[in-house]
Amino acid sequence: MPAQNERIASLQSKTWSGSLPLEIRLAASDCRTFDESEPYLIQYPRLSYLAFLLPRLHAFFASSLINPEVSAHEAWLSFEDVPLKWHYPLGLLYDLFSGAEPVNLERQRWEEQAGASQATVETSGGVVPIPWRLTIHYTDFPGDQLIQLDADGRAMLDSYINGVKEADFIRNGTARTVMSLSKEDSDKLWRAVQTHDISLFNTINNKLLHPPGLELRHIPIKIYLPTSASQTASDTILEEAKAGHIRVVQSLVPLMLPSKQPQTLGTALNSILPTIFPSRRNPLLAQPVLHGAAVPMSAVLEELSRAAAYTDGFLHLAVVMLG
Repeated sequence: MPAQNERIASLQSKTWSGSLPLEIRLAASDCRTFDESEPYLIQYPRLSYLAFLLPRLHAFFASSLINPEVSAHEAWLSFEDVPLKWHYPLGLLYDLFSGAEPVNLERQRWEEQAGASQATVETSGGVVPIPWRLTIHYTDFPGDQLIQLDADGRAMLDSYINGVKEADFIRNGTARTVMSLSKEDSDKLWRAVQTHDISLFNTINNKLLHPPGLELRHIPIKIYLPTSASQTASDTILEEAKAGHIRVVQSLVPLMLPSKQPQTLGTALNSILPTIFPSRRNPLLAQPVLHGAAVPMSAVLEELSRAAAYTDGFLHLAVVMLG
């Protein structure tokens, strides 16, 4: 058990180390100069949220704005005209929309390199990452597709806490574990997410994962499908997401199979989406992608959840169709 815990802790550390280079430009419709403004460049954690960047982006682009009085929280970001949802972590957005090829690794190599995937280009100096090019806007807010942020950050906090509560309810059949956190612990959890502090995060997250008197029932998991992927699934929750043509599928996934064997990613996907994942062992029609890597179908879900869940407690899996 200690060796297993060390392996899980090592993978979690690598997951938290994952980051992506971003190149963010001001939308031409908001720029007061004829030429494009200089881009904002940053290496940003996969697990973090783009909303946390808005104050820095506003300060950087303020001198180029047609309306310099616009507030930082009125901005929105897009990729190829697709508005990017604030409540999706950066890594999930990248896996869904960037078009970058996921790293295809064997199980042991996936554990070594989780979170390392990103588009690259070969130059005379070697292979270098290609920044993900995004656009920031301060007008024409797409209110039918994005939540409106506020100056105090309450909208992001509420959205995050709602996700944590949902994950807690799925795990234990009740959300009282997260509801009973002290204000100090709740504040620490949010601060850990904002500052990307794994040590502070784990001090609170461990209380959520190991509540006294409760037995873990299900694994919090959300599966993101391109809407062109046909599927017939029972006992699922479907959330239509117009932006980027993504469909979100949820289902209660127990830790153990009826045979008392541990639930694997393959057995779960075969149960939830049998037409897309007809095999429990091999990705024949599509592959599940997590933190930029194609996840082995043999991965045990409980271990995967402990090591590679996003900060809201969910495994957010992007489905990439093959062929």
